[in-house]
Amino acid sequence: MVDLKSQYEEIKEEVNAAIQSVIDDTSFINGPEVKNFALSLAQYTGAKHVIPCANGTDALQIAMMALDFKPGDEVIVPAFTYVATVEVIALLGLIPKFIDVEETTFELKVDQIESLISPKTVAIVPVHLYGQCSNMEAILKTAKKHDLKVIEDTAQAIGAVYTFSDGKKAQAGTMGDIGTTSFFPSKNLGCYGDGGAIFTNDDQLAGKLQMIANHGQRIKYHHASIGVNSRLDTLQAAILNVKLKHLSRYSASRNEVADKYDAAFKDHSNLLIPVRSRSSTHVFHQYTLRLENVDRDAFKVYLAEKGIPSMVYYPIPLHQQEAYLAYGYQAGDFPIAERLCQQVISLPIHTEMKAEEQAYIIETILNYFQ
Repeated sequence: MVDLKSQYEEIKEEVNAAIQSVIDDTSFINGPEVKNFALSLAQYTGAKHVIPCANGTDALQIAMMALDFKPGDEVIVPAFTYVATVEVIALLGLIPKFIDVEETTFELKVDQIESLISPKTVAIVPVHLYGQCSNMEAILKTAKKHDLKVIEDTAQAIGAVYTFSDGKKAQAGTMGDIGTTSFFPSKNLGCYGDGGAIFTNDDQLAGKLQMIANHGQRIKYHHASIGVNSRLDTLQAAILNVKLKHLSRYSASRNEVADKYDAAFKDHSNLLIPVRSRSSTHVFHQYTLRLENVDRDAFKVYLAEKGIPSMVYYPIPLHQQEAYLAYGYQAGDFPIAERLCQQVISLPIHTEMKAEEQAYIIETILNYFQ
């Protein structure tokens, strides 16, 4: 699905030099490369503040802790996303209020938000799924109307650019009160282990996020609040500093692969290609098809037999996961999310995909329907 080895070979000298520099300096925790990376990522995204942390899940949890949400508060979250987004809500004693998603773009249905808001609602968590932004203009408008916080989960869409109706542009993760992201190795900007970051344009909130991520302390051994231990390793920051310089090229490469898939499958009755939002660029963390009248399991087996990996992101909607049944949702409550879980399949897409490799994938898929 992702050829990390080939990607590494392309930037091997830069990465090795960065790693060796950290080893030589021996500042393995909170070394200068962590601050340098935070500043570079802030410059790249346009966020005023970037707070590195240990992983994307921590980023979400720290965000909600910093906003002082209390047990019993309700958070609106898509039913069709990775579990981490709702996991932290449950861990903090908050109540997930699931919302359905758009069948075309996979983003949360903004026309359903108002119906879910109650006196206990405190936030909306849009997930920029697969690589493009949710309808942030509508989300931010509704949040402002009801005095709700917005936490963007941009783990799959770093570098995507959203355009507002007035022409203003902003990157994923920089529009809400807080943005979060992951640097898991397979992400568009991935490190060689775990890593994450938090974005905000609010000076006071930035200080609070930084404090919570560091055991609740601003001054060493002086703990002003309950916090967590969530640090980005200096080695990972050094690697990310190198890879950030290539992120725009990586996004362009992924779009080239997506364009070829689109051209091959656009008129196929069994294969529905991804719909690209008019208001957002797409960085194609995943290239996800919807299958029509196709036995997905048999199709996956066929691809595997031909040496082609594929993945289903995600096979079970969150409201039907065993861990979240206690919230009382039933099958049929979110019909689009449930249908997508039966239809979606993601194909290999990465920055070093060779033309002949993709041609083989396309030909093999088309042959299945002969």
